[in-house]
Amino acid sequence: MALVTPTWMVKAIYKIRPATLKRLGIQAVLTDLDNTLIAWDNPNGTERLHNWLAEMQTAGITVMVVSNNSHQRVAKALAGLDLPFTARALKPLTVGIERAIKQLKLPKEACIMVGDQLMTDVIAGNSAGVRTVLVEPLVSTDQWNTLPNRFVEGFIKRHMKRQGTYKYLEDINDGQ
Repeated sequence: MALVTPTWMVKAIYKIRPATLKRLGIQAVLTDLDNTLIAWDNPNGTERLHNWLAEMQTAGITVMVVSNNSHQRVAKALAGLDLPFTARALKPLTVGIERAIKQLKLPKEACIMVGDQLMTDVIAGNSAGVRTVLVEPLVSTDQWNTLPNRFVEGFIKRHMKRQGTYKYLEDINDGQ
């Protein structure tokens, strides 16, 4: 269970505050793209996303996308956001996260991985040795290739609920 257990759980990436990140020594937020940063079926993002990204930039915290999607898909989705990214991350393997950390020239302790899936984002982050944050998916629908992961996640989340460890917080350091 340790491999699929996130360090923190928050309702949305926007709940992660720059002041908390600074206090924890975090300099970079590595984030999944679809259903974490943007809704998979709405690549433009929201005003709330743009405001959150501006807060991170003002605080000197890098936000970098680590996605399993193709370079072309990620580049197109991020065209208006001007964020660094690594595509074809091969999550749940650590390849993409390790590539991102190397590109940023930061120690693992200065990075967190944020995503909406236990089976890809959390496993990859935990395996890579970075702290992980599970967020609720932005929309309740998924691309077809995500459905098997969601099925398996259902069992894991029910187990976590029985153990009392499935609880979304207001910020990443709230209650832990």
